[in-house]
Amino acid sequence: MISSSINISDEIGKLSASWSPLELARCNDHSIILAKFEGEYPGGFHAHTYDELFLVHEGEIVIQMEDKSPLTLKTGDIGVVPKGVRHCPKSDGASFVLMVEPKAE
Repeated sequence: MISSSINISDEIGKLSASWSPLELARCNDHSIILAKFEGEYPGGFHAHTYDELFLVHEGEIVIQMEDKSPLTLKTGDIGVVPKGVRHCPKSDGASFVLMVEPKAE
C-alpha cells in the first residue's frame, strides 16, 4: 500500500546544490535518494560495502570505474555499481539521479 505519492520533478526544485542528496523515501532497509549531478563527484573515486543502483531521471551521467570501462547512463537508464568497485560519477551538465542504498541509521 502506498502511503503517499512523490513527484520526482517537484522534488528536483528542493535540491539545494549539486551533490547534496535528498532522501525521498525508505523501502524496507533502503533509502531512495535524489541528487543533482553536475561536474565530477567531489569525493573522487570511492567504493561501498554494498551494491549501488543509479537511475537517471533526467540527463546523462558517466560512472568512471577503476580497472573497468566507464558506464554511461542516459535518461531512463539504470546501472548498478557492484560493492567494492571504486567509482566516480560525473556529468557534463545538470543531471538528476535516483540512487538506492542501504538506509543510514
